[in-house]
Amino acid sequence: MNVVLEKYLPHSKRARMMILMVVDALAVCMASFLGLFVRFDMNAWKIPVEYAGPVEAYLPLYIVTTLIIFFLFRLYAIMWSVAGIREALRIVGSCALATLVQVAGMVFLEHRVPRSFYVICFIALTCMELGVRLSYRILTTIVPQNMGQTERRIMIVGAGSSGAVILKEMTSSQQVSDRVVCFIDDNPNKQGKYLNEVPIVGTRNDIPEMAAKYRVDEIYIAMPSASAKERKEIIEICRKTDCKVKTLPGIYQLLNGEVGVSKLREVQIEDLLGRDPIRVNLDEIMGYVSGKVVLVTGGGGSIGSELCRQIAAHNPKQLIIVDIYENNAYDIQMELREKYPALNLEVLIASVRNTHRIDTIFEKYRPEIVYHAAAHKHVPLMEDSPNEAIKNNVFGTYKTAKAADKYGVKRFVLISTDKAVNPTNIMGASKRMCEMVIQMMNAKSKTDFVAVRFGNVLGSNGSVIPLFKRQIAEGGPVTVTHPDIIRYFMTIPEAVSLVLQAGAYAKGGEIFVLDMGEPVKILDLAKNLIRLSGYRVDEDIKIEFTGLRPGEKLYEELLMNEEGLQDTPNKLIHIGKPIDFDMDYFAHQLDELYEIANRDSDSIKEVVRMIVPTYVKPVQTK
Repeated sequence: MNVVLEKYLPHSKRARMMILMVVDALAVCMASFLGLFVRFDMNAWKIPVEYAGPVEAYLPLYIVTTLIIFFLFRLYAIMWSVAGIREALRIVGSCALATLVQVAGMVFLEHRVPRSFYVICFIALTCMELGVRLSYRILTTIVPQNMGQTERRIMIVGAGSSGAVILKEMTSSQQVSDRVVCFIDDNPNKQGKYLNEVPIVGTRNDIPEMAAKYRVDEIYIAMPSASAKERKEIIEICRKTDCKVKTLPGIYQLLNGEVGVSKLREVQIEDLLGRDPIRVNLDEIMGYVSGKVVLVTGGGGSIGSELCRQIAAHNPKQLIIVDIYENNAYDIQMELREKYPALNLEVLIASVRNTHRIDTIFEKYRPEIVYHAAAHKHVPLMEDSPNEAIKNNVFGTYKTAKAADKYGVKRFVLISTDKAVNPTNIMGASKRMCEMVIQMMNAKSKTDFVAVRFGNVLGSNGSVIPLFKRQIAEGGPVTVTHPDIIRYFMTIPEAVSLVLQAGAYAKGGEIFVLDMGEPVKILDLAKNLIRLSGYRVDEDIKIEFTGLRPGEKLYEELLMNEEGLQDTPNKLIHIGKPIDFDMDYFAHQLDELYEIANRDSDSIKEVVRMIVPTYVKPVQTK
């Protein structure tokens, strides 16, 4: 409807203003006529000449003064398509002032008319101006805004302030063609009542029934203050319907006044993890990062770039980003320069496998804190290129760690993975050796070397969620390796928070482990994402099982049997007790492994199994 109206309206602001002024002038003429016409029983022949003459004589002055008053009241600058009560009151006030000026002018010029003339004239002028000004808004309210479009029927879960704001925006917005048909709220005092003429029809347990009854197409969860657990429970109920689900991100949007249709987003898998995000003591982080020279290897990757963002926000003396991939490095460089123009930033293209290049960087910039995120991480790819995994992960870490020791770095934090625990693939085994390198270096260096171990990162490059979303967008099928495969998950900000907190707790030699809650079944993730995208599993989007990939196991572990747990001030962060091993013999093994890896030997995996006794072949389950 709005499109149709806009088609026939002039687009020039000046043209619209001129048209409105002409209409206002006609309204003043009509109001003057009605003032006498209504007063004398709606019979024009009864209007005395002694009254008609003065009104006609004063009419030009009445038109000019009224237009001036309307201009001063900014009635020609208001967007009447979104006008409300405040604008209506402004019309009434401007018409009242115009009438008062009319009375004063008529008296001053000794033009006598019945006193009721002024009252009728005021009422007539006000009604006509309200009609003219609000006609566009009235038409867009009465006539469906989605003419020619398919209307989507919306259920809003949460009949509080956020739900009310979304309803108001959807009702008044020219851009939204959907219709809210019902509310859901757990408050018993709200049941059976109406919010702006939309019924509140039940509690969360009634969602499936009410969605069917009201033929709902989409469900909006407008509960920004709800806990992660509560939001997960509601989303699980919504999954029983065939509706697409969207949600407000969180309480911060409510506090900042950022509630609205534009803030609704698709339900993310992190909403289904059922736990609140990990929070860290930012002051504690700032205490050891602020004023320091910080170096991040792999700074253009998913974890590395988020580390750089968090560090840049905490006033380091200098931030040095090292990455072999120039596109990634360029992206984070541009982002940080735009957001933190005062940041002392250096972005360097370098490989951690290049001993001379790494030594040169450490010698020149003398970093005090190093976050080592550079690594090959894709399990199937590394199974096909095992020597590259060893060269980059193990010896990239070893060379960077030796440079840190040589040039007096205070803290060195390795980004590790749960795949290092009882590894069944070369990537996991290489990361376990990286942890061993850290323990060995810590034993003989003044630098505090620590590792941070966590599970899969939601939304990172190559992770399963972007793959599922892309497959759903393409109409399926969604591919899952095995129906029983499970994984621990965390978000990128959580992973970075843990890494930063570990740096604050570091005393040297620790392997920090995050309490990541319950593991998640990948098949359930796929089903949930399909349903929450508005599709039916195996009807609209099919799921196909492709079999475990080389080196992949059904479940990941965060600790080996030999490792105990020690608590930290953050109850969700623990320290795994280091496993003792012969460090001198390990150093000798590394020398031999280096030669074998650089010969691109086919026996590399067997050699790695000798160094990492927990590295075993996975049980292939079909």
